[in-house]
Amino acid sequence: MASHDNIKLTASELSNLFMSYLEDTLVVCVTSYFLEHVEDPDIKECIKFSQEIAERNVDFRRNLYKKEGLPIPVGFTEHDVNVTAPRIFSDEMMLQYTANLGITAMGAYSSSVALSARHDIRAHYTSCLHSAAEIFNRSANMLQEKGLFIRSPYIPYPNISEFVEKEHFLAGWMGDQRPLTSTEISFLYLNLFRNALGAAFLTGFAQISESKEVRKFMVRGSEIAKHHEAVFGKFLSESNIPTPVSWSMSVSRSQEPVFSDKLLMFHTNALNNVGMSFYGQSLAGSPRRDLSAAYSRLIVEIGEFVSDGTQIMIDNGWLEKPPSAPNRKELAKG
Repeated sequence: MASHDNIKLTASELSNLFMSYLEDTLVVCVTSYFLEHVEDPDIKECIKFSQEIAERNVDFRRNLYKKEGLPIPVGFTEHDVNVTAPRIFSDEMMLQYTANLGITAMGAYSSSVALSARHDIRAHYTSCLHSAAEIFNRSANMLQEKGLFIRSPYIPYPNISEFVEKEHFLAGWMGDQRPLTSTEISFLYLNLFRNALGAAFLTGFAQISESKEVRKFMVRGSEIAKHHEAVFGKFLSESNIPTPVSWSMSVSRSQEPVFSDKLLMFHTNALNNVGMSFYGQSLAGSPRRDLSAAYSRLIVEIGEFVSDGTQIMIDNGWLEKPPSAPNRKELAKG
């Protein structure tokens, strides 16, 4: 294997390292708070494992930044979390959060592997991908043991293999609509559940935010998530597909600040960016025209929400700038 000592990091590698550093420092803050309040010892083990993985990743990237002579991002620190604040989320919500953490990390790290050239960076993100899968599998096993795992709906097994023969397969605007495919059901279910979880967490974020502007933004986000949840539920119910939602997503009445508004805003925007990515995949895998139209409309709605959130972060000096190309026009001016 050739040495990478003299090979510079590409723009993609710089970008992924920057974002994953910020995200894992955030995970360390969130899990630190969870570990102060979780009561179930089994759930605590899952959260602790997630924290250890995040800390290991942060250490690797910090050392890499030093080796490359790069400035270490600020990210999030103990100043962005108050671990002694009263409990805001139930044990079950913490476990659902950890499982979702594994899901989103698997998607991010698979992309990071594909976009990396240097061997050490690919090896790092390959290890991160395996760890993310382990976080999800441990959390999923625990959710099943606790009776909290929400399965995708069941449909009857097909009797024969078929090919699509009629244009009616794409229909959806009016008249008789064909039943949903298993792929469309899968996307609708996942998006419904993620929005139910997001609405619950944003409700909690609204209670513990210090800024009136941030509080209003979180309330708006919770309402958007509930609206999207209803849209997906309607598509499922119209095809007589059950839409189970966990009853464990409870939020306490505490209003004492837990996380900094900077952390809350970054977290919310990051989750919504992931949501748009999921919607894009869902759009590509949903041939029925009414579904594709709905996903297109909802992507625009989330995009506007994220844009407004980014503006709030910029106005408050909370948005850390990723590595960027030089401004050649300004350099040319001397």
